Amino acid sequence: MYSSVCSGALNGMSAYIADVEVDTTRGLPGFDMVGKLSGEVKEARERVRVALKNCDMDVPPLKITVNISPADISKSGTAFDLPIAVGIMVSTGRIPADRCKDMMLIGELGLMGDIRAVSGVLPMVIKARDSGIGSCMVPQDNAMEAAYVNGIRIIAVRTLSDAVAALLNEEILNELVFRRDGSAVKECREEKRYDYADMIGQEACIRAATVAAAGFHHMLIFGPPGAGKTMIAKRLPSIMQPLNEAESLEVSTIYSISGLLDKERPYITQRPFLSPHHTATASSLAGGGAYSRPGIMSLSHKGILFMDEFPEFDRECIEVLREPLEDKRIQISRARSTLTYPADFMLVAASNPCPCGHYPDRNLCNCSDRMIARYRSRISAPIKDRIDIIVSASRVEADRLIGDSEDKRSKKRRSTSSAELAVKVSRALNIQRERFRGMEFAYNSEIPSGSIEKYCRLGKTETEYMKNVYDAMELTARSYHKILKVARTIADIDEKEVIGIEHLGEAISYRGDI
Repeated sequence: MYSSVCSGALNGMSAYIADVEVDTTRGLPGFDMVGKLSGEVKEARERVRVALKNCDMDVPPLKITVNISPADISKSGTAFDLPIAVGIMVSTGRIPADRCKDMMLIGELGLMGDIRAVSGVLPMVIKARDSGIGSCMVPQDNAMEAAYVNGIRIIAVRTLSDAVAALLNEEILNELVFRRDGSAVKECREEKRYDYADMIGQEACIRAATVAAAGFHHMLIFGPPGAGKTMIAKRLPSIMQPLNEAESLEVSTIYSISGLLDKERPYITQRPFLSPHHTATASSLAGGGAYSRPGIMSLSHKGILFMDEFPEFDRECIEVLREPLEDKRIQISRARSTLTYPADFMLVAASNPCPCGHYPDRNLCNCSDRMIARYRSRISAPIKDRIDIIVSASRVEADRLIGDSEDKRSKKRRSTSSAELAVKVSRALNIQRERFRGMEFAYNSEIPSGSIEKYCRLGKTETEYMKNVYDAMELTARSYHKILKVARTIADIDEKEVIGIEHLGEAISYRGDI
């Protein structure tokens, strides 16, 4: 007898509907699976057979053939276990075929019949809803993640016995419908652990960080060890606005595909902050692999990718940033497929001025000019050209850092708090939101070159000023546009409609070289 059960599968960032077809016939007993399947999918036949036996649902000695279509797309993962088991039950007449209509089934089976969480449930449920499917049966541990999608009924099951009972009895099925608590998303918000008020000195760098957060600009901080470069970077999320609902869904989808969502906190509401070690590989940053998965750049989507000790990364790792910094996406091309992952992140990099970190203090630095030049050349001109803000973090003076006992109690020694800076950032972002309403971009850093003149219009005095700067600094067209975009953000922070000389001057000061 033939049966067909609906399930979901992933192809890169996209989910698609996969039909699990089961045919059982009399003959030499066997269990064959086809449909361009990976090893873990083929292993489902053993998991399903034993799980059915341990749930007192023994399968008669039949010839079983399972096809997962479309057959021309490679399939991986363990999400097909539950639909295969249910398909066998339908095919052998133990579950009426009409009970599985209008329902997607997803889940991995343990040998005792327990249903375990799988990766990628969120995009699969979204695809089911968009395809007009009314219900989705998922593992209990994936229920909160699946319930984030509105407009579809989520049935949460713990065991294969629960799933079969729900399919046979409408009352049991209704009892297993998972309903999301309205406060669940609020509970997922992370507390801000870092505050700029904890810092002493580095006001210029904190100002640059504020501008970067207000316009989503890429930023490079260079300076000696211990100057506070990492402290500045780690506090950036504290002044950035949380993800909106659409961004949260987009980021959560990436983490769902990667299997990185917490079952208790399955919604990403705060902007990601990833800081890979400098021994990371280019493929770990970009993603890919035999069964392609998002890399670190994609996991930083809509958030911050912090690359500490930037020149210590392999040159290949640094150069792989080129296209994502401009295109906001990564295209992974392989012999069998081409996949595209989102990578709209803010790059924040930190660098020492030389291998030992003490240049230009020749009392401490013993690096030769050749060593320093080689070290700095690891950050190529095309990469520096793509970075909007380059700022120096100098050594904090002893009087600022130590002071006397009375100074230690004085707020004057402390920097502006993250809460105060977040207000400025929020106001600037609101201005941009209104300015770019209905457009495909949302931040000043994303203004396309064709719209620079419209959104970064300069007066006669400012135009002459920039002509002189362009020639004096030997700017490229890209770096010139970067200056205008940063100036636009600075003007927004000051709540000024027109870009003035003072805004251009500050933006130009952020084009320093290392």
